[in-house]
Amino acid sequence: MKPRILISSTAVLMLLVSCAKTGKVELGEQVNPVGPTGKPLVRTSNGDAGIPVTPGGNANQPQTPGKIAITPEEETVYTDMDNPEAEIPELSDVLDSAPKRQGPWEMSETIAKQRAIHEGKPLLIWFTDSKTSPMCKALSQELFNREDFAAWANEKLVRLKVDSNFGENDYVNAPDIDLREKESRRAVSKNYVASLKKRYKILGAPNLLLLNPSGEVIGRYRGYKRGESDYTWGLIRQGEASCAAAYDSWKSGLVKKGYREWSDRKGRKVFAKLTGYSNGTLTLIQPDGTRCKTQESRLSEADQEWIAGQKKLRGL
Repeated sequence: MKPRILISSTAVLMLLVSCAKTGKVELGEQVNPVGPTGKPLVRTSNGDAGIPVTPGGNANQPQTPGKIAITPEEETVYTDMDNPEAEIPELSDVLDSAPKRQGPWEMSETIAKQRAIHEGKPLLIWFTDSKTSPMCKALSQELFNREDFAAWANEKLVRLKVDSNFGENDYVNAPDIDLREKESRRAVSKNYVASLKKRYKILGAPNLLLLNPSGEVIGRYRGYKRGESDYTWGLIRQGEASCAAAYDSWKSGLVKKGYREWSDRKGRKVFAKLTGYSNGTLTLIQPDGTRCKTQESRLSEADQEWIAGQKKLRGL
């Protein structure tokens, strides 16, 4: 039996939660970025054709004028499956806890993936050996240290750096730890790098992966040659464009079903749908099932105007 969410009966907007299915692709030789189907296409370094990124579909759900439909039971999701009766957090707390960018390259996979989901951006993972690999150093100098690449990547990507030279990272070399703690952290870092390499089947360095916001690998970039920074950047651009197109299609499908961007008084935003409204208190649910609540007065003026319009439409 699937769990239920208790939803206020005063006013409810309906939406089926859906997700775009993004095909896996490999990246490599220079080719026309648009395949025969008209969809963005990338290819492998050995010349094999990649798979076009195909946005998923969201069928429109018929609605009866003047009638408010409750989200179907089979589409409801708990924020905490282990404790479905847990109190719904405040929207301000959810926004406050949103992962913040730690630097140009994240060091934690957990934080990087959280940011990718929250920001709706692809995740670029850079497997490198900054100590012993000449090509890793070349890739860093010729592309990743360029100001134009950094500006583009800050806008378009979330970036994660996984360095086999784990002994030099800030976590291991924190100034306020003793030698025993330093060795402990070195072991943790070593296991962390090894586990990621095993999970993503990484052999050698440099090695780049591009993941869509849901965590699916959609592109692999193996190796690097000096002087090919623009070519490598072109491949990353191509993969990002394919992923962005699929994400936009998925998001627009959810918008048609009631999802929208909500803003608080500080201008912070969350993409969610309204599932309950009672005496000025709203219950929102994000596409991943995370729920939160907030007071109407804490929302932006535009959101308050939207709510007023919905209430007028329903004679409330």
